[in-house]
Amino acid sequence: MIEGEPKQADFGARQVPLEDKQALVDDVFRSVAQRYDLMNDLMSFGLHRAWKDALITALDPPKARPFALLDIAGGTGDIAFRAVVAGGEQSRVTVCDINPDMLDVGRARAAKRSATLPSSAGGASLATGSIEFTQGNAEALPFAARSFDAVTVAFGIRNVPRIDVALKEAFRVLKIGGKFLCLEFSAADVPGLDRLYDFYSFNVIPALGRAVAGDAESYRYLVESIRRFPNAEAFAAMLRTAGFGRVSYRQMTGGIVALHCGWRL
Repeated sequence: MIEGEPKQADFGARQVPLEDKQALVDDVFRSVAQRYDLMNDLMSFGLHRAWKDALITALDPPKARPFALLDIAGGTGDIAFRAVVAGGEQSRVTVCDINPDMLDVGRARAAKRSATLPSSAGGASLATGSIEFTQGNAEALPFAARSFDAVTVAFGIRNVPRIDVALKEAFRVLKIGGKFLCLEFSAADVPGLDRLYDFYSFNVIPALGRAVAGDAESYRYLVESIRRFPNAEAFAAMLRTAGFGRVSYRQMTGGIVALHCGWRL
């Protein structure tokens, strides 16, 4: 632990020793991995697909030159699959996730998608060679400095014990001129929607988790972790502190989700 660093961390609505949080988060995602993508569809009524598409639109991967993307905490491959479809044949996506169960789901999905391609299908559209799945910690990324043209993280940054450290690592591995995009839940900013959102989150989502994934408590944690995450402006300030320039954000669906962007200049 770094001297002067907080000794406690949020784990949902409760405080836990900082050194214990990662293991607790690992247990959550080990439990939900097999039903993670299905639950995303059910919990968001499919809206997570539109939010992720907005991230890919902002990423705007080039089609005519090499492009290296690092997707942090993207184990099941949702962002990676979209990125290789949107990019060109020279696009390469590295998925880095600390949880082996989530990575196993992503590898299985990649293999299944590759198997469904006709033999004449060219390019990088869904070929497993365009995506590499790597186990690694967002706080100590196993990659050289200035290795990637872009870094993304979708609905994963709030689960990192030391978010500030993870942001500095994302900055470190970006090339000069590289873009960082973070899609994360935020605070509803439409009058009345906040109360409806709270009721749905704390009453419906855990019950849905119990019925579909056999685990209400993990989804209760995920809901609580959203409420503990900084609001959009506060997170933008964290990006600037980590070194990113031209920081901006876009709130979607009444502020429920925010897409942040920062550049290594």
